[in-house]
Amino acid sequence: MDVVAPADEEPTEAVDGVHLSLLAGGERMNLQRFEIEPGAVVPEHSHPHEQTGMVVEGTLTFVLADGTERAVGPDETYALAGGEAHGAENRGDEPVVGVDVFSPPRTDPDWQD
Repeated sequence: MDVVAPADEEPTEAVDGVHLSLLAGGERMNLQRFEIEPGAVVPEHSHPHEQTGMVVEGTLTFVLADGTERAVGPDETYALAGGEAHGAENRGDEPVVGVDVFSPPRTDPDWQD
């Protein structure tokens, strides 16, 4: 059994104001914590991994490739198919904190390059 507390991992600033920490994972999935500062933007991207997540604090606005926007607030969950292009923005006044699950595991995301 693997136990990883967010305090045990040093977050990486993927893009300005977007902090990511890889947490526990297995052979078929892994967990990532994110904190996105007010005004920060995750640019549009895609990856082969299925992604599900939950916002714990704040509201995160996803922007899909077709221009659709979906706001996800505290205790709400979301799912993105592998290959689905998406970006995200924190348009609020407080940090957005949440977790993502990736399958297969996302052990070498672009932000680690």
